[in-house]
Amino acid sequence: MPITPTVEERAGCGWPAKAAARVSRWVLRPLVARLPWTPFTLRFAPLLDLGAALMVPPRGTRVTKVKGLGCAAEWVRGRGVPAGSGKAVLYFHGGGFVACGLRTHRRMLARISQAAGMPVLSVAYRMQPRVPIATSIADCVDAYRWLLDKGYDADDIVVGGDSAGGYLAFMAPLYALRDGLPRPAGIVALSPFTDLDIDVKIAHANAALDPFIPAPRMWDMVRTCFPDAEYTDPWLSPVHADLGGLPPTLIQAGSIEVIRADAELMAERLGAADVPCTLQIWEGQMHVFQIFADVSREGLAAIKEIGAFARRAAGASARRQAA
Repeated sequence: MPITPTVEERAGCGWPAKAAARVSRWVLRPLVARLPWTPFTLRFAPLLDLGAALMVPPRGTRVTKVKGLGCAAEWVRGRGVPAGSGKAVLYFHGGGFVACGLRTHRRMLARISQAAGMPVLSVAYRMQPRVPIATSIADCVDAYRWLLDKGYDADDIVVGGDSAGGYLAFMAPLYALRDGLPRPAGIVALSPFTDLDIDVKIAHANAALDPFIPAPRMWDMVRTCFPDAEYTDPWLSPVHADLGGLPPTLIQAGSIEVIRADAELMAERLGAADVPCTLQIWEGQMHVFQIFADVSREGLAAIKEIGAFARRAAGASARRQAA
């Protein structure tokens, strides 16, 4: 029987978040709107992750490189988080399927690790246009399988991601279930991209409000990363997939971002599939505001919510066994 998703309106937007949104509207949005989306320019997109080497993680963070996967990956442990907790967050970074990586997200993931009390396996899946989207999904499924092979119980793994990584946080468990693997304990999606139909986002009221993403430019991303795709293909578009086997899910989105359309639709589809889902809409916040937690108290609060959800999800199996 379908269930109604829990929608939580998180009020309050401090002046640092408002200032960041204004700067983004004046600087980043015009840049994104004008930047050519061509095979030549996309060759330089990975440089963004190299530049992020200056983003030093919080004091006490421990980072360990991982070998044995078809792509780069690393363990990120926040201050005080033990290496052998037996529980883990498996995380896929955002970046429009073409940019970002381990360095851009290391600082935020260290905070998530500390909030959750468990290490985060950060996966730098191979990206477009060098490989097809199927390869990116396969890298994420392989990382999940690697955790299982290392002795982690599926009930102790929470899958997460932001933006394009939020897309993969849904697609990897769906493909894992298709392959006969057990479902993870939970899913955390930050501003997830879930619908290949960009016209829906262009028509959303937030298309005029989003200080970072010009909605029409997302068609370039879809045409590059999903060439010749049917936008309703359930194995390419999460909102059209059979979601019934997915675990409890937390979705966070900013109230002024255009991807809010995807977050709301995904929560609705999860509820229709009888999957418990909490959708948090954070007032005045932009796309993946959690990564700006250094200047936004709301980003820190959202990360605490992510940590609390991960603790509950990964502890549910122990509570069931105790009962």
